[in-house]
Amino acid sequence: MKKLFLTLAVAGAFALATVNVQAQDTPAAAETEQVAEPAAEAAPAVEAVDAVDAETGVEGTPLHQAIKEKFLEGGAGWMAPILIFVILGLAIAIERILYLNLSTINSKKLIAKVEAALKKGGIEEAKKVVRDTKGPIASIFYQGLDRYDQGMDNVEKAVVSYGSVQIAQMESGLVWIGLFISLSPMLGFMGTVVGMVAAFDSIQAMGDVSPTAVAGGIKVALLTTLAGLIAAVILQLFYSYIISKIDSLTMDMEDSSITLVDMLTDFNRKK
Repeated sequence: MKKLFLTLAVAGAFALATVNVQAQDTPAAAETEQVAEPAAEAAPAVEAVDAVDAETGVEGTPLHQAIKEKFLEGGAGWMAPILIFVILGLAIAIERILYLNLSTINSKKLIAKVEAALKKGGIEEAKKVVRDTKGPIASIFYQGLDRYDQGMDNVEKAVVSYGSVQIAQMESGLVWIGLFISLSPMLGFMGTVVGMVAAFDSIQAMGDVSPTAVAGGIKVALLTTLAGLIAAVILQLFYSYIISKIDSLTMDMEDSSITLVDMLTDFNRKK
């Protein structure tokens, strides 16, 4: 439930940011009308301002305005789903990154504390240490320590089984990011096909090849493909980072689990 609320909150933040960017267009237009009052002596200055915007490379158009225009030109039917996939994918990715970063601990420090607790107060003292520590490694340690009375074989089985559970929890939600990575360019290519079909329909209706007739359909085709590829690239970067983070945590979990079994074996031998 907490993950759901966090994902919805991040998605809402992205949606609110999009609305705020669109809402800024109205004041900007009003200011432009006030500045553009007729004045013969101000004509050269207006031409200089409208020449080329250094930030966007588009004549007299801010970056967010240019993006919105291209979004509308690409067609809401194709661009809106791609935008939704990006927002949802980023929301899930950010939630996973936060979860994994919070799950990361200093495993060597935890192992030292557990070893000291075993020497000081035995299994119960060690369980108290890992109970007060967050993260998948501490959870695995607790499951192993909790089954110490059942024998070392059961300890090893518990560590392995619960390690698989922790890995599954870390990978939760990644299937959706992978789905959005696959669907975004597919929708873009589908928009490309539809745009090309519309271009050829225009040629057929006019009976002649006219650049003006086919330009609209080709433009839609290119814009939808571009949007789909950009969305896939952005989500793929986050996906790869999350996978690398999970691999790092998994290796740390495996090394720590082996160390725990060795510690418990030595503790059992010294009893």
